[in-house]
Order: sequence, then C-alpha cells, then structure tokens
Amino acid sequence: MATASSPAPPVSPPRLPLRLRIRRFWQRVTEGLELTQLWSQFETEARSSYRLYSRDVAAKTPEGLTKRGHRLHVVREFFWAVLEKLSPARRVLLLVALVLLMIPEGGFSYHDSSGGSHIFEYNAQFWAALLLFLLLMLEIADRVVMKRDLQIAREIQTWLLPGVPPQIPGISIAYVTRPANTVAGDYYDVFPRPGKTTEENRVVFAVADVAGKSIPAAMLMATFQASLKTLSTTQVALPELVADMNKYACSNSQGGLRFTTAFLAEYDAARRVFHYINAGHNNPILRRASGLIERLDVGGLPLGIQPEAKYESASVALAPGDWLIIFTDGLPEAENSRQEEYGETRLLSAIAAGAATAPSDMLKRLMAEVDLFVGSTPQHDDVTCLLVKAE
Repeated sequence: MATASSPAPPVSPPRLPLRLRIRRFWQRVTEGLELTQLWSQFETEARSSYRLYSRDVAAKTPEGLTKRGHRLHVVREFFWAVLEKLSPARRVLLLVALVLLMIPEGGFSYHDSSGGSHIFEYNAQFWAALLLFLLLMLEIADRVVMKRDLQIAREIQTWLLPGVPPQIPGISIAYVTRPANTVAGDYYDVFPRPGKTTEENRVVFAVADVAGKSIPAAMLMATFQASLKTLSTTQVALPELVADMNKYACSNSQGGLRFTTAFLAEYDAARRVFHYINAGHNNPILRRASGLIERLDVGGLPLGIQPEAKYESASVALAPGDWLIIFTDGLPEAENSRQEEYGETRLLSAIAAGAATAPSDMLKRLMAEVDLFVGSTPQHDDVTCLLVKAE
C-alpha cells in the first residue's frame, strides 16, 4: 500500500553577505543621497529650525544686558522656546528624561527581616533614553499625520493653479511658484474672461500674495481664487471688479491683518493692450525692446484693508520684443547665507541677458540663477514669477 510522501521543507532564500546587507540598509536610510547632499539637507533644515526658535528668543530678549547675562538669558529662552513647542504631557516627559540623564549610574543594598542581603542596581540613563525615544515616536507620529494632511492640501492647491500656459495671440507666457512651506500663500492665474461681444473678450492675468505663509495664507489664497473666478463672470469694468474683491477680502482679513497684495490685469489681444490695477503689489517690470524700463504702479491699497477703498486703472500697449515681469516679493527678497537679497538689480540683469529667449527658457535661467545665489539658505517666503513676452 502506497503511503503519502511528506511535503518538502520550504527552501529559505540564500542569506546575503553582510557587506551587501549593510549597503542596502544604508540605501534605504539615505534614499540614495550622497554624503554632500545629506549634509546640505541637514544644513538647510538646521538653519530653518534655528530661525524658528531664534525668533522667539529675540522677541523676549531685553536690551541692556551684560555679555554674561545676555548669554544666560539666550540659553534660558532657547530652552523655553523648545519646551513650549511641545504639549504639556510631552513637556513633562522631556523634563523627566533630562533629570534622569543627570543621575549617575549606581545602586544600593538592603537587608530583609530574615537577614538576607539584597543589592539593587539602577541605570537612570537607560530610562532617560527610553523616555526620549518615546517622545521621538510621538513627535514623528504627529509629523507623519501633519505631512499627509499638508500633502493633500498641496494637491488641492495645485488644482487651483493653472497647468500648461494657454496660447494667447501676440504673446507667450511662462510662470512658476515655489512655496516656502508645503503650501503657499502666493497665487497666479491666466484665464479668459468673455465679454458681451467677441470684441470685448479679455484674458485675465492675476498674481497675488496673501500676508503670511503656510496653511492660513493658503486658505485665504483659495478664497481669493474663488472670489476672482466668481466675480470675473460679471460684466463689470476692472476697477469695479477689484473693488468688489476688496469688499469680500475685508470680510475675511481679520481687521486688515490678513491683507492681500495683488496685480490684476486684462489683456486685449486685438489691440495688444494690458489694462491693469496694482493693489499694493510689487510693481511689475515692463522692459521695452529698446531696454527702457517702466513700472506698473497705478492702483490702490492691498485688498482687505479698507472696504470702501477706490482703485484706479491704467493701460500699457505691448510691442514685439517687450517683456512684462510680474512677481511676488519672495523673488527679489530671496537671501543668501550672508543675508544679502537677490534684489531687482540682479532680476533686471537676468532679464536683459536672456531677452532674446522664450519665456520658458528665461524662467528656467532665472530660477537657476536665484538658486545659485541663495545656495543652501532656507527659503523664507513664497516665490512666484510670471513672464510675458510680446511677439
């Protein structure tokens, strides 16, 4: 009688050499980055963290302290700046861990009622390390959840911004935005605004900068985008459109604290004319083909400050070879490690050097020059730039 054969034992995969396992572990930890890239990343993050804490320290440092008193005050305030970023429960964990770190390793002996001797040894540093590891796990969990939420917010914000630049007769355009954080308070858009007749059709150009950064500014940016798209469907002139947007912005600006600077324009492709209003924004640069520089500064107050503010409009005609550069303050105010600003002089030089190129090529060249100037210094403000070249 035949008997059933027992199944063959599973074959385990061959064990990798130790050197290869270490290499794979290192690749997983560093995500393939070189040591120079890791150091640059660490330096950037360290500078950003230092700025976060140093602002709190500087705000609470009085004048007139002696050198030693100033040093002690800075150390104390820096400690509190770190501690106050944690929840109360985690502050207690950190303080207990710091106290345990200062207790030296030791032990003691005692005798029980039967005359036996017992020795009790303790290692406070071990428990301190365990508490610090627990605190790190809690902070990482918060960071992961926040990072996921911020990523979703960034995706939503990306939907609000235009994709490929539209094809507009007589001009070519390019644009880019770089948030200082995961989400930005800068906004730009280019979209058609139909008129009552074909001759009255216009293209709206908008670049705006909400006061502040990150989530609060991004939320107000979304309301700005919604109000602009909604109010643009009404058949009103540009000054009335901006005035209506200002009234809406005042209802969401916390008494003017969350104002928005904006440059809004309508392009008449048939006449090659820009009708614009500058609401407290950085003055766009109009560089003529001859090299002459004009500034587009007509308008009024930033949106969200005074509900009854009035806005004036102006018009400029574009000739072939003219450049229009619209940007937010994050571009000229980009700083390097010596706290020097990129400045509009360098911006004008970059535009002059690439005046014969297409806007897309010009934009790549300009942003590469800004990156080279800034180096590893953390970006402290959102950067947005929109280039228009008349053909």
